[in-house]
Amino acid sequence: MKMKKRTNENQSLSEVLKDFVDHNKLQSGLDKVSVKEVWNREMGPAIQKYTTAIKLQNDTLFVQLSSSVLREELSYGKEKIIKMLNKELGKDLVKKLVLR
Repeated sequence: MKMKKRTNENQSLSEVLKDFVDHNKLQSGLDKVSVKEVWNREMGPAIQKYTTAIKLQNDTLFVQLSSSVLREELSYGKEKIIKMLNKELGKDLVKKLVLR
Protein backbone atom coordinates (compact mmCIF):
# COMPACT_ATOMS: atom_id res chain seq x y z
CA MET A 1 0.00 0.00 0.00
CA LYS A 2 1.36 3.35 -0.98
CA MET A 3 1.37 5.80 1.88
CA LYS A 4 1.32 9.53 1.34
CA LYS A 5 3.66 11.76 3.26
CA ARG A 6 2.27 13.45 6.28
CA THR A 7 1.89 17.15 5.73
CA ASN A 8 1.34 18.00 9.36
CA GLU A 9 3.55 16.32 11.97
CA ASN A 10 1.13 17.33 14.73
CA GLN A 11 -1.87 15.48 13.31
CA SER A 12 -3.96 13.77 15.98
CA LEU A 13 -4.60 10.04 15.94
CA SER A 14 -8.29 10.59 15.17
CA GLU A 15 -7.37 12.69 12.11
CA VAL A 16 -4.95 10.03 10.90
CA LEU A 17 -7.61 7.30 11.32
CA LYS A 18 -10.24 9.42 9.55
CA ASP A 19 -7.85 10.01 6.64
CA PHE A 20 -7.12 6.27 6.49
CA VAL A 21 -10.84 5.36 6.46
CA ASP A 22 -11.59 7.99 3.80
CA HIS A 23 -8.61 7.03 1.63
CA ASN A 24 -9.49 3.31 1.70
CA LYS A 25 -13.28 3.83 1.37
CA LEU A 26 -14.04 1.90 4.56
CA GLN A 27 -16.85 4.10 5.92
CA SER A 28 -19.74 2.07 4.45
CA GLY A 29 -18.43 -1.11 6.07
CA LEU A 30 -18.00 0.63 9.40
CA ASP A 31 -21.54 2.01 9.14
CA LYS A 32 -22.93 -1.52 8.60
CA VAL A 33 -21.22 -2.75 11.75
CA SER A 34 -22.34 0.30 13.73
CA VAL A 35 -25.97 -0.16 12.73
CA LYS A 36 -25.96 -3.76 13.97
CA GLU A 37 -24.40 -2.75 17.29
CA VAL A 38 -26.84 0.13 17.80
CA TRP A 39 -29.87 -2.03 16.90
CA ASN A 40 -28.91 -4.69 19.44
CA ARG A 41 -28.08 -2.15 22.16
CA GLU A 42 -31.10 0.13 21.71
CA MET A 43 -33.78 -2.49 21.03
CA GLY A 44 -32.74 -4.56 24.02
CA PRO A 45 -32.19 -8.26 24.64
CA ALA A 46 -35.84 -9.26 24.18
CA ILE A 47 -35.94 -8.02 20.58
CA GLN A 48 -32.34 -9.04 19.93
CA LYS A 49 -33.36 -12.63 20.73
CA TYR A 50 -35.83 -12.62 17.81
CA THR A 51 -33.56 -10.74 15.39
CA THR A 52 -31.99 -13.19 12.94
CA ALA A 53 -30.38 -10.84 10.42
CA ILE A 54 -29.59 -7.13 10.04
CA LYS A 55 -28.45 -5.67 6.74
CA LEU A 56 -27.85 -2.05 5.76
CA GLN A 57 -28.13 -1.50 2.02
CA ASN A 58 -27.75 2.10 0.84
CA ASP A 59 -30.07 3.98 3.21
CA THR A 60 -32.44 1.07 3.92
CA LEU A 61 -32.13 -1.14 6.99
CA PHE A 62 -33.43 -4.68 6.51
CA VAL A 63 -34.18 -6.52 9.76
CA GLN A 64 -35.24 -10.15 9.73
CA LEU A 65 -37.27 -11.26 12.73
CA SER A 66 -38.27 -14.79 13.72
CA SER A 67 -41.52 -13.63 15.33
CA SER A 68 -44.38 -12.42 13.13
CA VAL A 69 -46.12 -10.91 16.17
CA LEU A 70 -43.04 -8.85 17.05
CA ARG A 71 -42.64 -7.81 13.40
CA GLU A 72 -46.23 -6.51 13.41
CA GLU A 73 -45.74 -4.64 16.68
CA LEU A 74 -42.50 -3.00 15.53
CA SER A 75 -44.04 -1.99 12.21
CA TYR A 76 -46.26 0.51 14.06
CA GLY A 77 -43.19 2.38 15.37
CA LYS A 78 -40.90 2.38 12.32
CA GLU A 79 -40.44 6.17 12.24
CA LYS A 80 -39.61 6.28 15.94
CA ILE A 81 -37.10 3.42 15.54
CA ILE A 82 -35.43 5.16 12.57
CA LYS A 83 -35.09 8.42 14.54
CA MET A 84 -33.68 6.58 17.56
CA LEU A 85 -31.12 4.66 15.47
CA ASN A 86 -29.98 7.76 13.59
CA LYS A 87 -29.66 9.72 16.84
CA GLU A 88 -27.45 7.00 18.34
CA LEU A 89 -25.40 6.72 15.13
CA GLY A 90 -24.88 10.49 15.09
CA LYS A 91 -25.95 10.85 11.45
CA ASP A 92 -28.93 10.22 9.17
CA LEU A 93 -27.83 6.83 7.94
CA VAL A 94 -31.16 4.98 7.96
CA LYS A 95 -34.01 6.47 5.95
CA LYS A 96 -36.19 3.37 5.55
CA LEU A 97 -36.77 0.33 7.77
CA VAL A 98 -37.93 -2.98 6.29
CA LEU A 99 -39.01 -5.68 8.72
CA ARG A 100 -39.05 -9.21 7.32
